[in-house]
Amino acid sequence: MSKPGDSVHPQSFWLWVMCLSGVDYFSTLGYQPSIAAEAAGRLGPYATLMLVLVTLFGALPVYAYVAGKSPYGQGSIYMLEQLLRGWAGKTLVLVMLGFAATDFIITKTLSAADATEHLISNPYWPLGHSVNHTTQAVVVTMFLLLLLGATFLRGFKEVIGIAVALVAVYLVLNALVVGSGLVYLFQHPEKLAEWHRQVMAGDWHIHGEDHRGHRGLLAALLVAAILFPKLALGLSGFETGVAVMPLVRGGHAPGEELAGRIRNTRKLLLTAALIMSVYLIGSSLVVSTLIDPAEMGKTVGPDGQMVKGPANARALAYLAHGEGAIELNPLFGGAFGTLYDLSTIAILWFAGASAMAGLLNLVPLYLPRYGMAPQWARTIPPLVILFTAINLFVTFIFKADVDAQGGAYATGVLMLISSAAVAAVIGSWKERSGPWYRRLSWYYLFTVVVFAYTTAFNIAEKPEGIHIAGIFIGVLLVTSVVTRFLRSSELRFERFRFTDPDSEREWQQLQTLGFHILVPHKPTGATDRAHKEAAIRLDHRLTDDIPIVFLEVYLEDASDFYQEPVMKVWREGDLHIVEIRHCSSVAHALAAVGLELSKGEQTLPPEFHFDWSQASSVRAVIGFLLFGEGNVPALVQDLLRKAEPNVERRPRVIVG
Repeated sequence: MSKPGDSVHPQSFWLWVMCLSGVDYFSTLGYQPSIAAEAAGRLGPYATLMLVLVTLFGALPVYAYVAGKSPYGQGSIYMLEQLLRGWAGKTLVLVMLGFAATDFIITKTLSAADATEHLISNPYWPLGHSVNHTTQAVVVTMFLLLLLGATFLRGFKEVIGIAVALVAVYLVLNALVVGSGLVYLFQHPEKLAEWHRQVMAGDWHIHGEDHRGHRGLLAALLVAAILFPKLALGLSGFETGVAVMPLVRGGHAPGEELAGRIRNTRKLLLTAALIMSVYLIGSSLVVSTLIDPAEMGKTVGPDGQMVKGPANARALAYLAHGEGAIELNPLFGGAFGTLYDLSTIAILWFAGASAMAGLLNLVPLYLPRYGMAPQWARTIPPLVILFTAINLFVTFIFKADVDAQGGAYATGVLMLISSAAVAAVIGSWKERSGPWYRRLSWYYLFTVVVFAYTTAFNIAEKPEGIHIAGIFIGVLLVTSVVTRFLRSSELRFERFRFTDPDSEREWQQLQTLGFHILVPHKPTGATDRAHKEAAIRLDHRLTDDIPIVFLEVYLEDASDFYQEPVMKVWREGDLHIVEIRHCSSVAHALAAVGLELSKGEQTLPPEFHFDWSQASSVRAVIGFLLFGEGNVPALVQDLLRKAEPNVERRPRVIVG
């Protein structure tokens, strides 16, 4: 059985992989400055500064810690799974996978829908108003999603190459727009002075409300701190930054692969956060000082319809087209603006690539292991087709409406970041010793509080987000229960491992015997081996010259689906003792032993000899599904019948 998260994908230089996760993170520049201006008005730069501080001193340290604990890209979900075992741990993981699915799937559908909106709103779009706007949006968005899926079917190397090109062009164009704005502000300091005067006077222009009774820097900072959660989409990209870790090339020296991968992933996260922080602050300052708030707002027209300002949701594109009264750069205009639009459309479309990469890493890690998906779910092409089909369905349901999906996107992002912060608190607690106040990481605890506040604020503002996430969570939980029940009679066996070389040799010798009498013995029961042997020989009429093999199964986490039992084999006089640990089901472990011992060409199929079970049938079924026990003889017989159709080679089950 492979290690969790073992990558089958080609690995690349960390900076190139950063571009893959960055197509999601950096593409938010297409709408983040407008969101900041609409949510916080002239306080947009202050609210953005709060967001940057939370990014650099909250999300970044948390995910640097998470990367160190999950080098195979499992992320915070894997950490929480390790901290809470059993059915409670599995349920928590499925809930968090629901939020991850919400984040990654809505990332793809929302980004593609936003790219479509830019495309069909362009004056050069051939269809114009000749076809219904919603119909165009749905059809074009679906086409973009199909194109994205086809790109992934070609392989990860091609995907990373496209991401590098898109990110490079997009960042250069944004550097020209934002840089030109900052140079203009440096040359015309009166613009900054006027903005500062308005902020200090309480003329914040937040949703048209009058705040001039709140004056001064302290009031502005307090209001910005309250409003910054509305800018939370600017935090997207960290979970995918960890999820794509298997694509990051580590060290070349033997034993340095994982350490190098962790080190390079931390470079990836830091570099992306620093780049985005500079762009966020610069763009927010330029937009707040050089664009009239009325140009970015929404008003109700004479016909009662909402009318968007020319800079609404496209503030930087508005500057790139030279549509404002201020000439920032002689290059800006129709040609440059169209180039900027094309770059924005391309990166928004491809923003789903990082989400697809995250899904293609998470699903093979969890769903097959939880019994929710067959082994083909570990391979890439079927998963790409499945996720693309889900994306098309979501797009159809939401009619490619960007606003309708925004709340779900923010909810998924913030829940994952909050879970990462909680995992960091618990993980650091387990690593430390001493009094509780020394074991507790106060720094990570503070980040939990900040992200909990941000998440609660967003859910209260847009409750539809938690409703959509709840649908994904419900589907996963129901699917888990149903598939677990339907697949409960599968053998679910990977391989046997051994505690020591002596046990492996004893097992090999045991396999050479011509015939085996297998007697399951409950190691924690009231009957010892001697009394068990005497009783089984008497009840089953076995003479003393017939050798007996005792099988002692120790149950551990019954919520695991696949099992890789660990064997210890030794002899006590004429008895062979096989101790089997790390099992999730007694019946499955016993059936696996019987099938392994019946493989030799010169070996007769072994016989299992059981006592009668005293448990009721209903109790036995529940015990089997939840606790891995139940009516073991009947279950072993059923497993053997399905695993070995040849009656001649099938181990026999005898109950007496």
